[in-house]
Amino acid sequence: MSPASQLDAVAIEIGGMAIALHTQDPRFRALLENRYAGFIKTPRNPQFEFEVELFEPAETMRADEDVQVRLERGEWLLRRGDFQARWDAKAGRGRIRQSRNPYAIDSVLRIVHTLILARQGGFLVHAASAIRGGRAFLFAGVSGGGKTTISRLAPSDATLLTDEISYVRRDGDAYRACGTPFAGELARVGENLSAPLSTLFLLEKGLENRIEPVAEAEAVRLLLRNILFFAEDSELVNLVFRSACEFVQRIPVRRLIFVPDERVWAIIR
Repeated sequence: MSPASQLDAVAIEIGGMAIALHTQDPRFRALLENRYAGFIKTPRNPQFEFEVELFEPAETMRADEDVQVRLERGEWLLRRGDFQARWDAKAGRGRIRQSRNPYAIDSVLRIVHTLILARQGGFLVHAASAIRGGRAFLFAGVSGGGKTTISRLAPSDATLLTDEISYVRRDGDAYRACGTPFAGELARVGENLSAPLSTLFLLEKGLENRIEPVAEAEAVRLLLRNILFFAEDSELVNLVFRSACEFVQRIPVRRLIFVPDERVWAIIR
């Protein structure tokens, strides 16, 4: 990247993967720097780069329409009402045309990271995550399942990586959980840290705090239900399925039934 292009770039590093966004709009650049504070790095040698073109809200369609992600002639095409993007993964370059809304770039980044992780044995998953005692713990669940509650109850010696979308990266025969800027109800960006992953807990609210084993087949099924993946691509779908199977063979998966008070963290270890 040339010195001139560095000046218009904001590089966002999530999970050790740096993506540089080039924009000529100083207000949008400031918005990105504020939105992803803690995940911004010097845009010297990013793994991937995107040129970002903004359009006005009057041009947008429905931002809540279904996301479309497909591979066409070697380029990934990403589309929703508030953005359109083309990405050549091999060349490491792409273009994004989007509204000024930061949620649009949030969605593009999530999709791009799911495509990257699919070939590396990792994934993004609907789960809170935290580091305690040098180890990371995942807390997966559907909306309302307790991710925000378990995050809010975390003790002072726990570092919150996210309360909404966790970044799981393959690390040899093990896995690491990485912080993300994708916040949920707490509206709090996670810490840009990572740690070896110890356990995946499947959350369930109950009348007492207890941990139950989960059969491997059920663990795979419930993990797949929570993994984020958007591409209409059979090869990558198969890779994600294989990654989920390998994950549950290497990482303990437990059901965490809990009462919503801080005492639940006494059994998380």
